[in-house]
Amino acid sequence: MLGTLFFYLSKFIWALVAPASVLYLLFVGGCLLLWFGKTRLASRVLGPTLALFTLVAFLPLGNWLATPLEQRFEANPELPESVDGIIMLGGAVDAMTSYIWNQPEFGPAADRYFALADLARQYPDATLVFTGGSGSVRDQAFKEADIAEVVFATIGINGRNLVMERESRNTQENALNSKALVNPEPGESWVLITSAQHMPRSVGIFCQQGWPVIPYPVDHKTAPGRQFRIEFNPGENLGSLNHVTREWLGLLAYYLTGKSDSLLPAGCH
Repeated sequence: MLGTLFFYLSKFIWALVAPASVLYLLFVGGCLLLWFGKTRLASRVLGPTLALFTLVAFLPLGNWLATPLEQRFEANPELPESVDGIIMLGGAVDAMTSYIWNQPEFGPAADRYFALADLARQYPDATLVFTGGSGSVRDQAFKEADIAEVVFATIGINGRNLVMERESRNTQENALNSKALVNPEPGESWVLITSAQHMPRSVGIFCQQGWPVIPYPVDHKTAPGRQFRIEFNPGENLGSLNHVTREWLGLLAYYLTGKSDSLLPAGCH
């Protein structure tokens, strides 16, 4: 019950505080003030709104905010000789679109599937766990795990110890549901695959569940050392800012509600 309340509440709050939503609400508010003849007050709203939009349009603010998240864990980490299991978090395909077109439709996080396939070849005896249902409020019928099974069959890793978790709606449920399915033992080595920006929050959640994992981040979006640029790219910049803001707010929300073991996790204590 509490998990469901958290799921719906997080969706509602995010719809209001996302950078794109804030800019839109400020613009609409300024226009309404103009409509009602509040010219001076409208200028105080629309002026800063235009300034904020200009900053977002010309500067990669999202990449700057994403850098500390993506650098939190080492890319291509050295892994132990033996691994008991490999966990891949969902979020790499659009389940509803895949159902409609009857083929896997990948998003920008498709790197996760390639990483799982590569590690599966390196560790043929490891248990493979895919965890991902639907994060949509309205379309719970479309489960990413169903599409993932098709992908795994295509790349040839379905005929082995593969565990599919298909009911989770967010990262906490990824950890809870997967742990209930595989019952990891103390001292086992488990590798966690997800996008680099999402990895700190994911690690914090798994650690809070008493399930230490080895982070294997993929899907990096930043380029350290080449971060400063000025170019007019409002769509991409706003999308990037939306994405990373969601991660930072998620870190704060999960920490404050006791779902993560620290504000910016760096591994299990």
